[in-house]
Amino acid sequence: MRAVVFDFLERAGWSAGQMFFATLLAGGTEISAGNVPWKYSGTLAIGAAVASVILTALQYLTKMTELTFWPDVVVRLAKTFLSSLAASIVAVGVFNVGTFDWGTALNLALLTTLGSLGKGLLARQPGKAANPSTLPPETYAAAVSGPTPAPPG
Repeated sequence: MRAVVFDFLERAGWSAGQMFFATLLAGGTEISAGNVPWKYSGTLAIGAAVASVILTALQYLTKMTELTFWPDVVVRLAKTFLSSLAASIVAVGVFNVGTFDWGTALNLALLTTLGSLGKGLLARQPGKAANPSTLPPETYAAAVSGPTPAPPG
């Protein structure tokens, strides 16, 4: 159970961080140390973390956790894109499909997803079981496949 909690926290934390960073990148040259949109970036980051927890729970409930490296990366990218988009939608308060700034929301989701791809590729450790998680390989394996049974005797 501890490994699963760490898996949820790792995924939610990365989603929040990637969304926060993408929000700052999307601000372009208008962002400086004095006018960082802390509240907006923080709101989007929290929204992405919450959406990540929900999507990870769905992944666990559907038992789609024992994936090889590339399918796991693809699932993580899809979840990151969806959680980023959901965070942008939730951040506006009252959502109106006609007036919503889809361009900005999709740009943020794309930047966040690219960050997720980079993280997944950088987390891959040579000589170990390939996984896109930054958790120790043993913790990640315990989270997605359950604890390893003790040898008899």
